[in-house]
Amino acid sequence: MRSLFNYFFLLLCCTILITACGSEAESTSTEEPESVPETPEKNYNLTANKVKDTIIIDGLANDMTWQIAEWHPIDQIWLGDTPEAGDFEGRFKLTWSDDFLYILAEIKDDVFMDKYEGLNRYWDDDCLEIFIDEDRSKGIHQYSHNAFAYHIGMDYQVADLGTDSLPHYYNESCIMKRTEEVEGTYIWEVAMRVYSDEFDDEADFNPPTRLTANKRIGFMVAYCDNDASEERENFFGSIPIEGEDKNRGWIDAGVFHQLDLLP
Repeated sequence: MRSLFNYFFLLLCCTILITACGSEAESTSTEEPESVPETPEKNYNLTANKVKDTIIIDGLANDMTWQIAEWHPIDQIWLGDTPEAGDFEGRFKLTWSDDFLYILAEIKDDVFMDKYEGLNRYWDDDCLEIFIDEDRSKGIHQYSHNAFAYHIGMDYQVADLGTDSLPHYYNESCIMKRTEEVEGTYIWEVAMRVYSDEFDDEADFNPPTRLTANKRIGFMVAYCDNDASEERENFFGSIPIEGEDKNRGWIDAGVFHQLDLLP
């Protein structure tokens, strides 16, 4: 009798154990797996607030607007190798008024190269380069004014290619001043007139676009750096460009930042 009782007791325990395990397995199998958050895409869009005071183009950057504006890096290597420490660092700020887009760039460069004269190989000297697409239409601008790629030289000359496929000066586009308060650290302050794709190289006067809040512009900043070579050794930009050919901004406005003008 005791053996029979033990047999039924053991059978009952096994039944309870099997039922419990089955319930746990069922619970586990119906539980939703943990969701893995998607990695957000990096946003390389820019914004610029309207000026809070009068910007004086003196290269001193002590206007109130500059004190509160945000820095953006010029840290993408479009041509050349990673620079050694102390060779180059760059960053910039933006603001705007009805008449100008203002750019403040801080460039740390241990050697300034300015060997080529006039429009001869201006891109192989040290220069600040500002790309602008007035209506953010993107597209090709190599030999058109769908966008501009202004090369601002040490002598304040502003060069780009014209619709005749030849280089020209566009000095009317920029008012600028460069200072060196600390050795090797240069402040470039630029007031830039913004022109549409109707700019005519043959015209005596081209009316600039009047800027307004909520206007969207294509924009990039870059720096051509040459210490001691026949050709520029590095080309640094403000936005990552995909693919092997990262030196496409002078042809394709589609790689520019989107810049939104805020009130």
